[in-house]
Amino acid sequence: MRLYRVDTLNRVNYCHDRFVSFLRGKVRAEFKVLQMVARIYRPAKTAMQSGKAKTDQWLLEYEPEKPRVVEPLMGYTSSGDMKSQIRLFFASQEEAVAYATRNGIPYRLMEPHEPKRRKVSYSDNFRFDRPQPWTH
Repeated sequence: MRLYRVDTLNRVNYCHDRFVSFLRGKVRAEFKVLQMVARIYRPAKTAMQSGKAKTDQWLLEYEPEKPRVVEPLMGYTSSGDMKSQIRLFFASQEEAVAYATRNGIPYRLMEPHEPKRRKVSYSDNFRFDRPQPWTH
């Protein structure tokens, strides 16, 4: 995490331990800078999708900084977090990681879960010694 220090001339200097705001040489406030972390993952296919189209791309998106707010009168959901609208697609995991490191974006890499495929023949439905009883 990159943290900063501001001096009396409002110049920003790098500081590794904390963010310190100075006023006339005295410490006025001390707090940490929160930097948004990006998630790099390969999205799963949708429930309406039977094929594998668009599942080989990797996605970089920011984790939400604060939760969404439901407006009480109309029930609209809103957020003041503008980085939640950013979704960058990459052809490979290496490209997404290289982009994040090149631009100084802290990231969390989520490995994809591959489904366990079992090859089953259509003729297995009509086998004489099938383990499940017939339904008709």
